[in-house]
Amino acid sequence: MRVVVFVKATKDSEQGALPSTELLEAMGKYNEELVNAGIMVGGDGLKPSSQGKRIAFDGPSRTIIDGPFAETRELVAGYWIWEVKDMDEAIAWARRCPNPMPGPSELEIRPVYGIEDFAQNVTPEVAEIHGRTRDKLAGG
Repeated sequence: MRVVVFVKATKDSEQGALPSTELLEAMGKYNEELVNAGIMVGGDGLKPSSQGKRIAFDGPSRTIIDGPFAETRELVAGYWIWEVKDMDEAIAWARRCPNPMPGPSELEIRPVYGIEDFAQNVTPEVAEIHGRTRDKLAGG
């Protein structure tokens, strides 16, 4: 099961406050544990939403919206992609995470769709496109 673990933004992260040396070390060690256990597939921190853009879709129309974005508690400051047995294993690993922010913070764990979840709508053409993309992502 693949999950994305979101590190929710805080007032500090949205102001661009950088993590302390101690937190960088603790998170580095935690990431090493995740990689060594075969759990971590990818991940990174994200710059504040003031440096981001949103693209709003309405039919064929596209509107670009400049950051910063309201509702800090709804924003993401970083993420991991994990490969786990099940949600219980993801929760167990998340509980071991150092607090990713200087004050109160939150992680959100979300399962990732696999092509098999769309089986009723997957034609041979869609399966072929998905396979090519998967192979390219894997370095093939």
